[in-house]
Order: sequence, then C-alpha cells, then structure tokens
Amino acid sequence: MENGSASTKRLFNRLLIAGAILSLIFGLVTQAVGGSFARAVWTAGTLPVIAALVLAIWHGFKAGRAGLDTIAFISMSAALAIGEALAANVVAIMYAGGAVLEDYAVSRAERDLTALIDRAPRIAHRLINAHIEDIPVDQIAVDDVLVVRSGEILPADGFVASDNAILDESALTGEPMPVTHFSGHAVRSGCVNAGETYHLRVSASAGESTYAGILRLVSAAQTARAPFLRLADRMALLLLPASLLLAGGAWFFSGDVVRALAVLVSATPCPLILAAPVAFIAGVSRAARLGILVKGGGPLEALANIRTIIFDKTGTLTVGGARLLSIETAPDVSAHQVLRLAAALEQASHHVIAGSIIEAAKREGLDLPMPSNAHEAHGSGLDGVVEGQRLRIGSHQFVFGDEALAPWVQDVLQKATERAALAVFVSADGKGLGALLMGDELRADAPLAVQRLRQNGVQRILMLTGDRADAAAMIGSTLDLDLVLADCTPAEKLEVVSAEQERAQVLMVGDGINDAPALAIAHVGMAMGARGASASSQAADIVVLVDQIGRVADAFAIAKRTRSIAWQSIVAGMALSGAAMVLAAFGFLSPIEGALLQEAIDVAVILNALRALAPPAQA
Repeated sequence: MENGSASTKRLFNRLLIAGAILSLIFGLVTQAVGGSFARAVWTAGTLPVIAALVLAIWHGFKAGRAGLDTIAFISMSAALAIGEALAANVVAIMYAGGAVLEDYAVSRAERDLTALIDRAPRIAHRLINAHIEDIPVDQIAVDDVLVVRSGEILPADGFVASDNAILDESALTGEPMPVTHFSGHAVRSGCVNAGETYHLRVSASAGESTYAGILRLVSAAQTARAPFLRLADRMALLLLPASLLLAGGAWFFSGDVVRALAVLVSATPCPLILAAPVAFIAGVSRAARLGILVKGGGPLEALANIRTIIFDKTGTLTVGGARLLSIETAPDVSAHQVLRLAAALEQASHHVIAGSIIEAAKREGLDLPMPSNAHEAHGSGLDGVVEGQRLRIGSHQFVFGDEALAPWVQDVLQKATERAALAVFVSADGKGLGALLMGDELRADAPLAVQRLRQNGVQRILMLTGDRADAAAMIGSTLDLDLVLADCTPAEKLEVVSAEQERAQVLMVGDGINDAPALAIAHVGMAMGARGASASSQAADIVVLVDQIGRVADAFAIAKRTRSIAWQSIVAGMALSGAAMVLAAFGFLSPIEGALLQEAIDVAVILNALRALAPPAQA
C-alpha cells in the first residue's frame, strides 16, 4: 500500500473508533438521565463499523482471504438483531480499536524501513562555474560536481573531489562510527556528511545510485507476503465454522441466545491474521537496522528453514581482489625499499595488481618517483627505469630468467604455495631485491560467522569458486567446510545448487555478476552488495549492505527468532481465544466481557509480535 492510501486508511480507522466511542458515551449518558433512545444511539455508532466490515470482507474475498472478518460482522449483526445494542457498540469499539492497533503495530514494525524512504534527498547543490544552483535530484548527471554541506545526505554515488569527507554510513550499514574518505575515494548515496562541506563528483545518476536501489528493495520488502502468512490465513478460515459450531451448541443446550453471542464476540482471529504479519515486518525492519535488506517476509521465513549454505569465495568469504599479504626481502634489503621501488614502477601499469601495490605504498606514506622507459610484458611483468635503476617486476621467470634461484627466492616460492598467493619479484640492475606476496585474504570475521551458523542449526556448509583448487582448499580447511569445489563455471555453480536443493533448503551467498544465476535459483539468495554488485543484488532475496560476512549469521538468527515469535503469538493467542469462547459458552462471560477479553488478547499478541524488533541473542 502506498503512503497516501495507508494514511487515508489510518485516518478512516481513527474516525471509526472515535464515532463508536462517542456513541457509547452519549448512549450511556442518555440512559442515565432516563432517555429512551440510548439503543438507537448505540446502533448508530455500530452501523458504520459494520459497513466498514462488509467492505473489508469483500476485499478479503477478492484477495482469497474470505471469512477473516466475518466473525466480527456476525457478532455485531446478531447483537443488534436480538436487541443487545450496547454489546454491539462495545464490539464495534473493540473491532475498530483492533484496526487502530494494527495500524500502530505495522507502522512501529516498519519504522526503520520507512525511515530509509523518508530521508531520501530531493534537492542537490550543483557547482557550475564557481556558482551553486539547487536542482532536483532527478536532474543529476554523471560527472556533475555537487556541493554536499554538513549534515546533508549524499544524493548520488560518486568520488570525493575534496581533500577528504567524513561520512556517517549508519543508515546503510548499521555501523555507528563516522568513516573518513580521502580524495578520489568512491562513496555511496544515502550516507550523511558528518564533517565539513566537500565536493562530490557524480559517478551515477540518482536513479541508478546505491540509495535508489535500496529504496526499490525496501518497497519490495514492504509489499511481499510470506508463505507463513498465507498459511495463517488458511488456518483462520477454520476459526469461523468452529466458532459458529460452538456458538450454536451453546445456544442449543442452554436455550440462551446471549451465550451464543458471547461466544462469537470472544472469538478473535487476530493471533492468526495479524500476529504473523507484524512479527515478520518487525523482523525485516530489525534486519534493515543492521544493513540487511530482506525483500519481504517470504525470504525471511524461508531463511529460517535453511539447512545448507553455499558460499562463493572471492569477495564473500574473502575480502576480494589482490591484497599485499607480506613483503619478502633478499639479504640486506629493507621491506620499504622493495615496496617503494615496486610501486613506483607499477605506476606505468594498468594491471589490477598494480593498483593494490601502489595503494599499499601510499598507506605507508612512501613517496613514489615517476618511472621512465617502461615496457609491459602482458602476463609476465614490467620493466623500466626508476631513479636511474633498471627495474624488473613480475614472475620469477621474468625477473631472473634461466639463472639459478637463490635460497631466499626458493623460500618465497614455497611460502607463496603454502598461502595460495602470487609472488611478485623485484630486481634492480639485475640484482634481486625481494618479492611481494599478493593474495585474497580470508575475512577476519568468517570463522566466527561459520561457527555461529552451525550453532544455529545449519547442517552443511559448502564453498564454490571459480578460483584454482589450492587457493580454495586453504580457505576450506581454515573454515572447516563440509565441501569445497574449485574451478567452477557459473553453469557448474547452478548444477551444484540444484543438486543440493534436492537434499535440503539451500541459501546461496555471493557477490559477483557470475553468482547471479545461482542466487536466483536457490531457495534463498543472499548478495553481499556493499560494493554495488547490482546484478547479484537484483537476483538475490536478501542484500547485505555491510562489508561483513558476519551479517549472514545475523540474518539467520533474526529469521529463526522472528518465526519463533510468530508461532508463539499464534499458539498462545488462539489458546487464549479458545478458552474465552469456552467460558462464554458455559455462561461465565457476557458479550461485553467477551469483547473486552478479546481486545486484551489482541493487545497481548501484538506486543509479543513486536518483540521481533529486538536483537536476537546471537546478533
């Protein structure tokens, strides 16, 4: 439901309960002063609620949920028919009050999701020829330079065009501490400028930026229905004939039609038709608070049933990309010297590893002279002149040729094999200086995440990767995974996911475009979307906006707790409602008392469902 129609519905429900309450008070006052039309006043306050019920029943019938509000309709109509107008008015207040309570519960449960939508920026400040103009965000274009003032939300993805920017990324990631980004760093829309005014060079229009994608996911989360909820709808249909049967029995054996009315008034389908939706909406909202966007209650419910998890390796269990793992040196050579010369020469290369080496040198604060006469042998290495020295950087074959390998070189190759790393050797004027071990590191939180998943009932954990077998085996042994499959193509990943799904419910976790097909066919697909992998995010049911694999375990814990709370609310609520109906059948509850007890049950069920907003013990 869109925001406008939702607001109209809330206003309508409030007007209904206000009218019913006013008619109750006015009727009681009229009766107290000896007036003769109290019954007419109570009837007048009940009829609008009955009319609203008829409309709700009709819409429910068209949605395949006929009968859920029929009990309230029958109880109010029957009360008016037998002259119990006061009881009908009280039931009307209870029903209208339940609708207001539902509005409150849903809005409370959706608060974190709604906050993401409400905070979306509408205006951007574009810098043109030293002048600033305010423009609607939908007019932002790539390469525009925007001025982002302190406290403002980034309207589009881009790069920092000032010396630095301090950003509050908590709305996207759940991380409370501001993050400092320097000139040239990529930043995402939706973050808040927590520092001074800075300039942003736009890399994507507002509609194609991170925050716009998040808002689309939020809309999906708010409209999707869980299979659990449809099951609750079907269960609620059984309540209607059971209630009518018990009410008819009470009337038949006692001869008192008021007892039948009391049974109908005491029957409440709220634990079935309201507790589950509120619990799952609250669970989705709780996940969003941690930077986990779940596309509705369905994926959250399915996640609670998962018994097998399949992880991609690169960028999922590992940090992704080539990182500098260590610097190995020849005798009497410093690590800084090796890194500085290697990074200086790599400035002439466009290879992906070159960027990692240069970034590592800049983190150490090393000054990098410009190379000259550089020549790149694709797939082997690079040579050139730096500060008058002829440098070579690359594989040991490229750097040393056919000469015998020194002991330190052999040690480096052995370490590279053990760590499944790439050894990048460096020489100057024919003399070997050292080597840089480059590799993809295991995420620091991966072992704990795997441990928590097993503690929460996951029985089988696999890893699929297109990487080579030795690198995959090292990760698998470190995490004690059940199965590791390397050198997999996207098609082979699909085959593995399909085979595993014949044995158990499967969660696929990945981050790259090549993971998108597997994410789409798995029972639940979860994308690590912190780096903007749009294809995988669109294919997945759940998107993790935080660059932490531990959020997978958080999502699983939230899903299990949410499902447990939903069942608690249903079982306890229906048990209480059944007990109230039995008491009414034996004459221990009047219709008015039954209505009040019904409302108390509804409130208890809603409050319990809202517990899903609280963090699970494991999270």
